[in-house]
Amino acid sequence: MDRIKARENAEKLVAQMTVEEAASQLSYGSPAIERLGVPAYNWWNEALHGVARAGTATSYPQAIGLGATFDPALIEELGDVSATEGRAKYNSCSAHGDRDIYKGLTFWSPNINIFRDPRWGRGHETYGEDPVLTAQLGMAYVRGLQGDGEVMKSAACAKHFAVHSGPEGERHYFNAEANAKDMAETYLPAFEALVKDAKVEAVMGAYNRTNGEPCCGSKALMVDLLRGEWGFEGHFTSDCWAIRDFHEHHKVTDTPEESAALALKMGCDLNCGNTYVYLMKAYEQGLIDEKDIRTAAVNLFTTRYLLGIMGEGSEFDKVPFTAIECKEHIEKANQATRESCVLLKNDGILPLNKDKINTIAVIGPNANSRLSLIGNYHGTSSRYITVLEGVQDAMGDDVRVLYAQGSHLFREKEEHLAVADDRIAEAVSAAEASDVVLMVVGLDETLEGEEGDTGNAAASGDKIDLLLPAPQRRLLDEVLKVGKPTVICLMAGSSIDLQDAADKANGVLLCWYPGARGGKVIADMLFGKVSPSGKLPVTFYHNSQLDEMPAFTDYNMKGRTYRYLQNAPLYPFGYGLTYGDVEVKSAKAEKTGDDVTIDVTFANGGKACTEEVVQVYVQNEGSDNAPANPRLCAFARVQCPAGQEGSVSLKVPAKYMQVVTDEGKWIEEGKKVFYVGFGQPDARTQELTGKKSLRIELA
Repeated sequence: MDRIKARENAEKLVAQMTVEEAASQLSYGSPAIERLGVPAYNWWNEALHGVARAGTATSYPQAIGLGATFDPALIEELGDVSATEGRAKYNSCSAHGDRDIYKGLTFWSPNINIFRDPRWGRGHETYGEDPVLTAQLGMAYVRGLQGDGEVMKSAACAKHFAVHSGPEGERHYFNAEANAKDMAETYLPAFEALVKDAKVEAVMGAYNRTNGEPCCGSKALMVDLLRGEWGFEGHFTSDCWAIRDFHEHHKVTDTPEESAALALKMGCDLNCGNTYVYLMKAYEQGLIDEKDIRTAAVNLFTTRYLLGIMGEGSEFDKVPFTAIECKEHIEKANQATRESCVLLKNDGILPLNKDKINTIAVIGPNANSRLSLIGNYHGTSSRYITVLEGVQDAMGDDVRVLYAQGSHLFREKEEHLAVADDRIAEAVSAAEASDVVLMVVGLDETLEGEEGDTGNAAASGDKIDLLLPAPQRRLLDEVLKVGKPTVICLMAGSSIDLQDAADKANGVLLCWYPGARGGKVIADMLFGKVSPSGKLPVTFYHNSQLDEMPAFTDYNMKGRTYRYLQNAPLYPFGYGLTYGDVEVKSAKAEKTGDDVTIDVTFANGGKACTEEVVQVYVQNEGSDNAPANPRLCAFARVQCPAGQEGSVSLKVPAKYMQVVTDEGKWIEEGKKVFYVGFGQPDARTQELTGKKSLRIELA
């Protein structure tokens, strides 16, 4: 059903409703209207990295790990997996009369905010710090969720519109001030791409204000930009209880009725929360018109008709319950884990040779932790495989696997030092008795996450620094003193500075939150069944660099992310090693209309087959409006068989080569120079990889 027909059906239906009935449909738990045959529907569902909070579902790596794949084709396939399992759940639940929360087909995903500050607790819900990467992966996930058939398979939602990335503890009253250049260059491009190109069905507003207006009641964002300039035709939803913040925290209104009226008149069709229960009072007070209510209801029912869930039926009604966590879906999740892990350091210890190991010690608070597998906004898996379990299964009876938790995960108060270190002696003993040591350390959703995470040091969800919790630092120090060959497996969703532990260890593998069965894939990677090939979607900073950054509350991009970073990072955006030895042999750039096509040849001179990510960066030399450093403009994941050459063509869209003025205008300026390689063209990447990007100009 096309949108015109769906909207016509919605208009006919809403016209038959009383004003009260239409208003009742604008809250996330929309009740049934039996006299019109309208079933109850709950709009709140999540699918950040697999269907979440609705029972068993296939579990992929957390979104930041998906960002590390640099693989839009895979992300689209994962979106389709989520849509399929969402349909299976909707069909089975509806058949039994269950239309409660997390059972619908409107998924409030993906999160396409820009991970601008490494302290932000929700950064691991995003695809990273780069607008181009975020836009490409976000569009892919939307296409996968929504499909391209006559009936929409599920409805995706771009969130949180539009300037939202912490601090978590202040989000209910915070005003994010962003200048016109940063808005156009950093904060808005992914949203524009998802709306205009991917045709995302829903957009969610953020909690905070942006440039003075609450994001769920902003004329500039919602009226002028989203529905005006961009022509958005879907529905707009508030973040949960964000409209209540208008009068309770932002103080832009005085009463719930005024808050409801402001949100509705600015185009917020759906309220996640309870403020829209005041809509009829607002109507009676003359704050809103009947047309405002009916327009929002039509927008919402248009989506329901597009989904084919208003009684007309569709091919998706036949998706069986057995599609959930099927073999094909689990393998797709495993592929995502394989592509997401980033090899940060390898002195030659990896891959480990099982035949040369008699005993291996697996140590650390995340070694046998299920929580560290799944990130946040997760589903339930029928099976979890931790790193310890993955290594045990891989070793079988041939190699002795010793395990020690070593330390607790959390930051502790000084008076608890004795308790915090009560596992270190066991860990040291395990290391002494082993040939090789795997240290599995990091964080989980209790230490970096959404506001209100009480496990976090500040209960805000944000990190206070970029270091591992003190108990883990002491554990690393003591185990590394033993002097055995050691590989650190880091499980976290953001920039972590391991400090001298990384220098002393022989290898460092960043595993993110790898998904429920991620331990098997990580073990396969450690022992050489597959090569790491993920790339950092965020900059990893030295902890000391926090002092060089603008304040967390400052949304100016100067000094932030790889595009504006002034000093060398710990590990650069786009960086990641493999077990191969791949280099770019040649590259050529040619104009194709307004766009540019770059043809690249590469060769793997190593003995290990691997995948790689060809990355193209552009700089507008001579332009005062260009970012300080070359920025990503194209990328492609490629197969690199050992000892063989390959080639790939990459398209650079015209807009990715433009620059943004201080007034927020995209213009042509400067001489376009391209850098082609497997990372950034910066000195730190060259230092870490020993390889230099090719510099090319238009033929």
